[in-house]
Amino acid sequence: MTAQRGKDLLLKIGDGGAPETFTTLGGLRTRTLSLNAQTVDITHSESVGGWRELLSGAGVRQASVAGSGIFINDAAGQSARSIFFSGEIRRWRIVIPGFGEIEGPFQIANLDYSGDHDGEAAVSLALDSAGELIFTAV
Repeated sequence: MTAQRGKDLLLKIGDGGAPETFTTLGGLRTRTLSLNAQTVDITHSESVGGWRELLSGAGVRQASVAGSGIFINDAAGQSARSIFFSGEIRRWRIVIPGFGEIEGPFQIANLDYSGDHDGEAAVSLALDSAGELIFTAV
């Protein structure tokens, strides 16, 4: 993947309709996507050279997404707040420039608000995957 603009990494939230319509959660200045796979160690006394062995395809896969910035309109802020307080799991789409898109169910795990006395009010949020994710390459 060649160098890409960080501002083109987007978080989009689904509206829950059929068909699903996605809206960019605007105003985020930083965004991070982490993909994790838990390993299952099957090393035993006869493992060659004492090297660790892992069981292929086992373990739990998980994705987490974090973002911070400002809400550029009241609708975006209200949407995030209502989803958080309801504990609702919604479909999200993460657009990664030059790489592809990841889409699937996520729950808002953290929703933080902050602000300095001489600056704007800011928000940060964290999403945890809640089911199968689908990757579509560019």
